Amino acid sequence: MTDTDSRVPLSLRGRLLRASAVILPLVIVLAGLALLKAFHSSLESAEASQARLQVYLLLGALEVEDGRLTLPSTVLEPGFNRPNSGVYGFIHGEDRRLFWRSGSSLALPDTLVQRLPSSLLKPGQSLLSHLPEQQLYLFQYPVIWESAAGEMRLLISVLRSDESVRSAMKAFSLQLLGWLSGICLVALLAQYFIMRWGLRPLDLLTRDLKRIEDGESDQLEHQYPVEVQGVTDSLNRLIESERKQRERYRNTLGDLAHSLKTPLAVIHGAGDEGLDFDSYRQQVEEQAQRMQQIVQYQLARAVKTEGRTLAQTLPVAPVVDRLLRVMEKVYARQPKDIEAVLDPEAGFAGDERDLMELLGNLIDNAFKYGDGRVRVVVELAGPLVQIEVSDDGRGVAPRQRQVILQRGARLDTQAPGQGIGLAVALDIVSSYDGALEVSESDLGGACFRVSLPGGPVMPAV
Repeated sequence: MTDTDSRVPLSLRGRLLRASAVILPLVIVLAGLALLKAFHSSLESAEASQARLQVYLLLGALEVEDGRLTLPSTVLEPGFNRPNSGVYGFIHGEDRRLFWRSGSSLALPDTLVQRLPSSLLKPGQSLLSHLPEQQLYLFQYPVIWESAAGEMRLLISVLRSDESVRSAMKAFSLQLLGWLSGICLVALLAQYFIMRWGLRPLDLLTRDLKRIEDGESDQLEHQYPVEVQGVTDSLNRLIESERKQRERYRNTLGDLAHSLKTPLAVIHGAGDEGLDFDSYRQQVEEQAQRMQQIVQYQLARAVKTEGRTLAQTLPVAPVVDRLLRVMEKVYARQPKDIEAVLDPEAGFAGDERDLMELLGNLIDNAFKYGDGRVRVVVELAGPLVQIEVSDDGRGVAPRQRQVILQRGARLDTQAPGQGIGLAVALDIVSSYDGALEVSESDLGGACFRVSLPGGPVMPAV
């Protein structure tokens, strides 16, 4: 087993929380860095503006006398006059010669002053640069001064302490850290609750599945979001299919037991007919073969899906004749008046075993609950074959005609049976999209009319 296989898989909630715990702080950090850079740029822009104003003050105080530059001993900007004020001014000529320096700059090292002249700038351009070692900002502005003596190229430099920028950045960084930390925490909490709310349908689905597992529900009953509804609908169809399959298996066991009663009754009755050994043996073998066919048929019904395949039309009359002969043996001790009105061309488009099972149940009920008279009529009605099985028994009250078609329902509890036969008949008829109607017979008892897909019997080639 690999390390990947041995690891416990994270839940969706765990994955989302882990991803949020990594991505959200990263986004917050990147946003904080962007804000710091933007704030630092705004502070430097403010420094450049202040330095430009101070340059303009120097230009306003500058005078030329006899070809020489002169400035008053004190200028309007107090910082230029106060030593170590953090504001320093310099004026250099074209030959990098220092014309003037403010009183505040006397304490600055000469090496710094000598590095100030620059030939990279042209008149009208300006430059703001940071000198981190000296903790100063340098603003330079070249001009051309015109006088009677001619043009003079001057470079005015203003140095400003970066203390205010560093203090503002420090204060802003601390404030930003607090705000962004709070925002990150709130965002993580919001993400957690949004995630819980978003994954709630999955929790609900888990509870619904547990209720189905515990037998408290038959399907997923709640409404789910569109993204999950397809899955829940498929699960409901699967659960319903499994439920129907289990019910089909359970019904098949009951149907099998019910279907085996007739051949067993024939075998039991054959012992009372006084048959010779060979005849008795032949009858037992016939019924044993019939039971084997019944078992195979019921197993096939248990696993078959809805719908049917195309089948050749088979004659109904021979099946009815065979069933009537069997029932005469099963109910040999009862008086019988059997009438069979059979259209020899009437055919059933389906499985012969289904027809045997269907008519066997109906004819068996007619013999069991009738008083001796049984009539079977088979005729064609367009694309359908109609079969009527009537008896002269007590019949079925109109309000009970739907009840007797339910599995396990019985009106006569004195006669032996389990109330399965008519339910089996209805299942078979429904599988062929046919119809089963219960009405009153003109014989005085019940009349069961079955309509199934059929047609004329195809002649044998």
